[in-house]
Amino acid sequence: MQIFWSLRWFFQKEWLAYSVGIGILMLVSALALLPPYAAGRVVDQIAEGTLTVGDLQYWAVLLLGAGILMYIFRYIWRIMIFGAAIRLAKLLRSRLYEHYTKMSASFYNRRRTGDLMAHSTNDIKAVEQTAGIGVLTLVDSIAMGGFVIAAMAFTISWQLTLLCLLPMPLMAAATSIYGNILHHRFGQAQAAFSELNNKVQESVSGIRVTKAFGQEKAEVAAFSRQSDKVVEKNENVARVDALFEPTISLVVGISYFLAVFFGARFVIAGDLTIGELTSFTVYLGMLTWPMLAFGLLFNIVERGRASYGRIESLLEEKQDITDERAEYSSIPTGSINVVIESCHYPEAEQASLQDISFYVQKGETIGIAGRTGSGKTTLLKLLLREMEDPLSRIEVDGVSAASYQLDSYRMAFGYVPQDHFLFSISIADNIAFARPDASFKEIVHAAKTAHVHEDIINMEYGYDTIVGERGVTLSGGQKQRLAIARALITDPEILILDDSLSAVDAKTEESILSHLQRERHNKTTWIVSHRMSAIKHADQIVVLENGRQIERGTHDELMKDHRWYADMYDMQQLESLVEKGGKDGAPG
Repeated sequence: MQIFWSLRWFFQKEWLAYSVGIGILMLVSALALLPPYAAGRVVDQIAEGTLTVGDLQYWAVLLLGAGILMYIFRYIWRIMIFGAAIRLAKLLRSRLYEHYTKMSASFYNRRRTGDLMAHSTNDIKAVEQTAGIGVLTLVDSIAMGGFVIAAMAFTISWQLTLLCLLPMPLMAAATSIYGNILHHRFGQAQAAFSELNNKVQESVSGIRVTKAFGQEKAEVAAFSRQSDKVVEKNENVARVDALFEPTISLVVGISYFLAVFFGARFVIAGDLTIGELTSFTVYLGMLTWPMLAFGLLFNIVERGRASYGRIESLLEEKQDITDERAEYSSIPTGSINVVIESCHYPEAEQASLQDISFYVQKGETIGIAGRTGSGKTTLLKLLLREMEDPLSRIEVDGVSAASYQLDSYRMAFGYVPQDHFLFSISIADNIAFARPDASFKEIVHAAKTAHVHEDIINMEYGYDTIVGERGVTLSGGQKQRLAIARALITDPEILILDDSLSAVDAKTEESILSHLQRERHNKTTWIVSHRMSAIKHADQIVVLENGRQIERGTHDELMKDHRWYADMYDMQQLESLVEKGGKDGAPG
């Protein structure tokens, strides 16, 4: 019953609902004792030949009234107890979702999407059942069982009651053993379900890659294997679950045998009337539900305990980036000093960045260049405080980035990542995502600056076009430019374009950059790109290689050095000329 102790915070929060629900549930259990008592009295009156029409009418009206009251009361306790359980599910789901939004990128590197979804669905459902059906079975098994046993012992025969309860320890021992096994197996079943969730999520997200490589059969086979594993784990749970009812039925059957065998002897001896034995056997039949409820309770409780343990372990994971050292709630305005002695990812032996130092004045445009794997993205993670390292110092407006409240700090940034994620909503809503109160005029202006307005108005529904999941209905260039528009609409102090012009042609790139220069006067812009044409107009350019800063200066200065930047720029210019010449010389 550890799960009920773990959930005591919620029971305290919903004490009124549970108090009313449990009180009424116990009242219903007490009213349920009336029909067996009435049946015994009527049988005795029949045996004695004293039953009258008036007596029958009296008992009929009494039972009808009890039935109506039980109907009303059962409705009320269901609303109270199950309603509270639903609120628990909502609360846990909200806590999980809020927890997800606060966690840094490293958390999502450790946790897979399908597993997180399983926590938010199956695990919460199991805990909800514990707070609903679990409380019902606990109270009903104790209240109904206690009332029935008391009625049998104090109104009929305590000796016969004691004899019929002799098999009960057998049931208690068996259900305890079953419960421990069930807890272990249900945990395995939930883990297998998480893996299946992961497989489905990955398969659906990567369906176009699967089709492109003709791997549909292989993916179906892999899914079937994982599905078979889930079935196997749940069958293991079902095998234990299936033992509860037969065990309880066996115990009830033994109790019935004892009741009939010894009850008949008591009747013959004159210690019981036939009516009292009738009432006793009906009461004994009523004990079947409390016993079944007791077995069901172990089942539900162990499922809930396993699931709540998984949820708690997730919620206990601490944020990597916090406001512990925060002293400022203001939004930084742009000047940035970067000094990185070294930066390591967790459990990585080799530094991802080292010996990097440069200063960006407010209003400057800085270009970051380098080969794939040179550390550009890691540098941006440090800047955005998606990760922190004690040997890395980022100062904004002369203040350490860690000294700003995280929410205020990130409000200064407009970030366009390499993975330009779009939501399954309209184009207008995607652009206004960071500023839901933005006017349509502002949305259009941002789209024009990002050079995507013409594409949008040529669509059938214009800005009301639904882009589909992850922007599936749009081209790569359109998605990139919509992501840029989404960042621009906030008019950020610091705009970061992380290789965000790779899917557009040179002419569109030039147009977007010229718009940015005009629109972002006195505001800082970071452009990370593998295309030198995107950063050649920057006020300064930093070149990274193997996590180190190997060049820094303006375009003209770096071209004079004749090192990596100059070689890469010349190569890309040559490639551009070759492509242009090929198009011009192509037959019409």
